[in-house]
Amino acid sequence: MSFLWAIIAGLIIGLLAKLVVPGRQPIPLWLTVLMGIVGAVAGNALATAFGVRDTGGIDWIRHVFQIGIAAVLIGFVTPLWARRRA
Repeated sequence: MSFLWAIIAGLIIGLLAKLVVPGRQPIPLWLTVLMGIVGAVAGNALATAFGVRDTGGIDWIRHVFQIGIAAVLIGFVTPLWARRRA
């Protein structure tokens, strides 16, 4: 069941990250989900390192870290994917 939640979280985080990155990102949905999953895991690790992983209420800082890292990954992968397809 946790595998399914990782895919759902990766989808949401990946799509939010695509909204943050300016311009068009012609990458497939599976790559968006994968970057979202990696961003979620790395964002959790970064939030733990800063001591803000578990706060009272919604963990906004952790979510910002997750989306930010996923956005950086999408920004890095998009030109590589476009060059591969050309």
